[in-house]
Amino acid sequence: MADLRRMPSMLCILAPFLLMLLIHGSSAVNGSASNSTFLIGLGSYDITGPAADVNMMGYANTEQLASGVHFRLRARTFVIGELNGKRFVFVNLDACMASQIVTIKVLERLKSRYGDLYTKDNVAISGIHTHSGPGGYLQYVVYIVTSLGFVRQSFDVIVDGIEKSIIQAHENLRPGSVFLNKGEILHTGINRSPSAYLNNPSNERARYKYNVDTDMTLLKFVDNEWGPVGSFNWHATHGTSMGRTNSLISGDNKGAAARFMEDWYEQKRGEPAFIEPEKNGFAYYTNPLRKLYRRISNIIPHADEDLYEIAASLNSTGGRPTTRMSSIVHRVRGSMRHSERPQFVAAFCQSNVGDVSPNVLGTFCIDTGLPCDFNHSTCDGKNELCYGRGPGYPDEFESTRIIGERQFKKAAELFNDATKQLSGKIDYRHVYLDFSKLEVKIQEGHGSREKVIKTCPAAMGFSFAAGTTDGPGAFDFQQGDDKGNLFWRFVRNLLKTPTAEQVECQKPKPVLLDTGEMSQPYAWAPAILPIQILRIGGKQYLTQKLCTETRRCLRLREAIKEVLVTYGKGEFHNNTNVVIAGLTNTYSQYITTFEEYQVQRYEGGSTLFGPHTLSAYIQEFKKLAKSLIDGKKVDSDVSPPDLLDKQMSFLPPVIVDLTPSGVKFGDTKQDISKRGPHKKGDVVEVTFWSACPRNDLMTEGTFALVEMSGADGKWISMYDDDDFCLRFKWSRPSPTSPYSYATIQWEIPKEVSPGIYRIRHFGAAKHLFGSINHFTGTSSAFVVS
Repeated sequence: MADLRRMPSMLCILAPFLLMLLIHGSSAVNGSASNSTFLIGLGSYDITGPAADVNMMGYANTEQLASGVHFRLRARTFVIGELNGKRFVFVNLDACMASQIVTIKVLERLKSRYGDLYTKDNVAISGIHTHSGPGGYLQYVVYIVTSLGFVRQSFDVIVDGIEKSIIQAHENLRPGSVFLNKGEILHTGINRSPSAYLNNPSNERARYKYNVDTDMTLLKFVDNEWGPVGSFNWHATHGTSMGRTNSLISGDNKGAAARFMEDWYEQKRGEPAFIEPEKNGFAYYTNPLRKLYRRISNIIPHADEDLYEIAASLNSTGGRPTTRMSSIVHRVRGSMRHSERPQFVAAFCQSNVGDVSPNVLGTFCIDTGLPCDFNHSTCDGKNELCYGRGPGYPDEFESTRIIGERQFKKAAELFNDATKQLSGKIDYRHVYLDFSKLEVKIQEGHGSREKVIKTCPAAMGFSFAAGTTDGPGAFDFQQGDDKGNLFWRFVRNLLKTPTAEQVECQKPKPVLLDTGEMSQPYAWAPAILPIQILRIGGKQYLTQKLCTETRRCLRLREAIKEVLVTYGKGEFHNNTNVVIAGLTNTYSQYITTFEEYQVQRYEGGSTLFGPHTLSAYIQEFKKLAKSLIDGKKVDSDVSPPDLLDKQMSFLPPVIVDLTPSGVKFGDTKQDISKRGPHKKGDVVEVTFWSACPRNDLMTEGTFALVEMSGADGKWISMYDDDDFCLRFKWSRPSPTSPYSYATIQWEIPKEVSPGIYRIRHFGAAKHLFGSINHFTGTSSAFVVS
């Protein structure tokens, strides 16, 4: 029996969860048309959340408060089922991670709506790990301290968005097929804790070419009638291209990749030739007629000819649309209301991301420009000065675009080449376990002596407070600290002094926060966690689960595969695919290997349940895989708490929004600096008198809009705050001021059509007695040539 302590860690196991998709894979067929083997349905809904005042989840930087939108966040869902049998749901959130209380409340809503059709057993909710989304939606104290407690707006918009995306997917269920493809993608991540990785056995490391997981696994969903309707893929890289001081809500690199892919496919299935692609063959987020084309594609006969005429008109009239163009737009929008064609949904899901950073240029000291210390990621002993650099350095928006684009291009390639059709069973298993006291059998040394140990109540180490090179911590903490210091031990003891048993159990981690033994005013950390397996197909399988560190997750995959091959009665073989999906269903931080835990880098300090956490997960997942093979139901005698009624919030409400005398909400404070001509690549900026975005989240709407003039005086919507080229920035002159401003910046895309444009702002103001009034603002018109 292998020494489970040497099994490499599971990446960012922010939510212990394993998804197992059993895949037939023996047939290679056309990826766009085939006989249906499943029912498939996809959905997508806005979960952007409060764009003001709320602390962002991920970096734990109290000064990182939302103040605008880079682009919107979404919940993307697929439902897959047998034609006359079982089904399951997978939801991918543009959020830092899933939340246990979010999962509990979503399941309650689904039970109310669908009865026992969708339950904890067959619903999985995963996060992409963006560090630029509003926080406050988790239920345990330690995860909502920096957001000043629970933020009901953050929570509600996520729960509502998940429910609505599942409803969409459920109502879109139609016969179709699923195809699998897998490939290697480079230059999207580097190992941010290489010194810990090197502590793994050399013979184990020698098996792999890289110290991060370079795999991308993609599922392509094909409707029998409509053709391809979506794709979900899993690949490991952190959502930290946007830095710890960014204040604009953003899906980071994975959210960007999803937008690029969705736009690309809408063009792919009927893009008119007059929209010039970039040299690399991908013209996606910068297409000025993209939104118009979405409404036209495959809805109106001869739509391409109409758009050619529009383009010719724009060229011949110096950029002003003709009456013909306006009539087409009117006709298109009327027709769109009667269309049943499903939107294309592309999700870029997280995998074993724990120690994988998208800042691929490496780590450097911001004071000297020299590389950081290798073992501790410090600069002259200070962790605050050591930062990773993304490929667009020093522009974090460009780094986000580049890492997102690299993932998108690989996904598009896998999507186009996907020919392995899945067939067979749909199945699932789920169980709750108390990880604070789980008995685990391990083998000591290379002999046959077996020992039973227990996991520990949750605790965070000193190196947790040091942060990472994606977002360093503060004070005098360092990664790799296995001793701690007297001052911070004194501060710790003011909160909770760990017991002698806890100190011994967590060794060599020096306990900074004994969160598992802190229960006032309610639990500080989770103890009861879910593990889950979902299965698609017969001969092969794809599994997903929350994991901590890199390619070492392959050991977990191999352990599961061994169970399937050994006990699967010929149903599984060595080509079975296993995929790890992180941050699902709940959040419980990291899981390192036993060896990495000894080094106590950030990931080791954030492995809550002690040095044998990984062994516990491997043991329990092997049991769950065996129950799937045997067809036996798994029961739990524990369940996680519902702490919603105990939540407290110290985030001040919006009291009132005001404007100076003689000024109305929506008036321009600073108009367009020049009316033209503006060139492609210029940044056009306008500032409006505004109000707090928390008054109305504009869900499935927009705070900002770019419009193009029509010949009849009507304006055509071209870009909104879900576009990569348009940024909505909100600010106050001071933290307590009732006045506020909305600055909208439009970076004119290279492919924009010449014409007359304007920028609009939409908002909602709160009056002193609590009523909410909506307003709009409009800039002067300007020319783009």
